[in-house]
Amino acid sequence: MPAQAASFALFLFCYYAHAGTFSTYAPLFFAEKGMTVGQIGTLMALIQVMRILGPNVWGYVADHSERRVFVLRLTGICALTAFSGFFFGSTLAHMFAAMVLLNLFTSAQGPICEALMMSEMRGNLTHYGRIRMWGSIGFILTVTCASFILDRHGALALPWAAGALLLCVLLAALRLREVPRIEHKGPPPVLMQVLRKREVQAFFLSTAFMVAAHMALYTFYSLYLEQHGYSKKVIGAMWSLGVAAEVLLFYFQGNLMRRWGAQRMMYVALGIGVVRFAMIGALADSLLWLVVAQVLHAATFALHHSTAVTTMQRWFAGSLQARGQALYISLSFGLGGSLGSLFLTQCWENMGPASVYYVASAMVAASALAAVLSFRFQRLDAA
Repeated sequence: MPAQAASFALFLFCYYAHAGTFSTYAPLFFAEKGMTVGQIGTLMALIQVMRILGPNVWGYVADHSERRVFVLRLTGICALTAFSGFFFGSTLAHMFAAMVLLNLFTSAQGPICEALMMSEMRGNLTHYGRIRMWGSIGFILTVTCASFILDRHGALALPWAAGALLLCVLLAALRLREVPRIEHKGPPPVLMQVLRKREVQAFFLSTAFMVAAHMALYTFYSLYLEQHGYSKKVIGAMWSLGVAAEVLLFYFQGNLMRRWGAQRMMYVALGIGVVRFAMIGALADSLLWLVVAQVLHAATFALHHSTAVTTMQRWFAGSLQARGQALYISLSFGLGGSLGSLFLTQCWENMGPASVYYVASAMVAASALAAVLSFRFQRLDAA
């Protein structure tokens, strides 16, 4: 187990606790501030949009300064300063500026922490899942606790709850120590040369399609279940079930990767993803099948994320460590997530709610095709 395992786990716990609490309840907070549905949608979209910019800006600073822990602490201070904007003002312009500034800094913190973890593990990701799962635990625990706080004090209490968690992120960053980077053999790689490789381009295309498909869940799942007559308690339980399955997968991820390897496990995750989204579209009236589909979140998110991070180590290490993680977040969750959400919104409005999940299933199939090409290009280039 890495020497800083407990510190990494604490940081990820706090980071995803804040991210989960704020993103889950921010729409309610903005509604209390008098925002319309369209305005709330615009504000929430900024979370994905800033994932395109923020991780790359701070990943570049972290790699070139070789002071990744300092950058984590600096972004923590800046994020807290930006978050103070939610305590006053209620206009759209004010909230827009606060969302841009907050997510400019917070969107970079997860990738930089994971880059530190990769360096300390020296390429051996056996314990990655058992550390990363604490982020999921932080998410589910604090989202649940915050629901009781907001039920009692109202949605306007969100800045106090989320702000306290953001302070915890900064305090957790103060526990981290700098880690020497894993250096490439031979001359340091040039980022643009890496990005020109066809296997890298196919890899990022694959991850972008996979995240785009998951926007069917993150954007529409609660509304979809509500339209099928499920109560808010059932909807909340389904979300909790998915995260619990994710935690278990992260715990056993090391054994799976050692036995079967990243390539096979990625194919398994993608194959399950095709089936899972089709099930949600076709079998939404059956609670039993929805439970099965939600358990499969362990594969489509946790297993896929672990295999993607492992695969990236082939290209992004040493001086490219933080920027590699930043690109993964930006291209997959930022660009892929934003475009996926927009496209699936059109599907919902023009073809009906169930179509969102059939299209998501097709997106996972496209992700699988791109992954096959990426691994094939790797073999050809190595020959």
